[in-house]
Amino acid sequence: METALTSKYIDELAIEDAIVAGARDAADELGVTTVAPSVGALLALTTATLGASAILEIGTGTGVSGLWLLKGAPAATLTSIDTELDHHQHARAAFTRAGYAQAKVRLITGSANEILPRMNEGSYDVVLVDADPADRIEHVEHALRLVRVGGTVLVAHALLGGRVADPAQRGDVVADARALLKELSASDAVAIAVSPASDGLLHVTRLPEP
Repeated sequence: METALTSKYIDELAIEDAIVAGARDAADELGVTTVAPSVGALLALTTATLGASAILEIGTGTGVSGLWLLKGAPAATLTSIDTELDHHQHARAAFTRAGYAQAKVRLITGSANEILPRMNEGSYDVVLVDADPADRIEHVEHALRLVRVGGTVLVAHALLGGRVADPAQRGDVVADARALLKELSASDAVAIAVSPASDGLLHVTRLPEP
């Protein structure tokens, strides 16, 4: 009960404007999972803190997370990948309503597993991974290559609604999420922290080589 009340409280503190609310409504209609407002606030905090000028998002949805990322860095350029064209149509409408020029928001429709290997190393200040959890390990590996030294990779839904912390939970997706957290925690190449907001947000900052 206390955890649910806390989650509700911090979600209500993260105020969403009508454009983000509209994008969230579109996601609900399409059955697309979005980040909670409290997680969105953390996305904006991260891009603002880093002064991000180049942001990559893996999993556009209807634009909710992208709008939060740009809220923290409104002058940044956002590149966002999603497999679904209809998701991008809703997202483009939301970004346009928010006043972001088309040249500042690049939407790429296709498989991230095919697109990411062709992207340039160290080109982004922030990379958000918010796509199919079954592909999470591969997406994070690419993200750590694409983010600059000192930049941060963010992984949404890192705790999978509490399943990662529940030892009774099994399955490949949960096992992969645990393995990823364990491997990153043991790595000297990154600094990590997991926020318990909503269903979790993993922060992974790429460190300079010693």
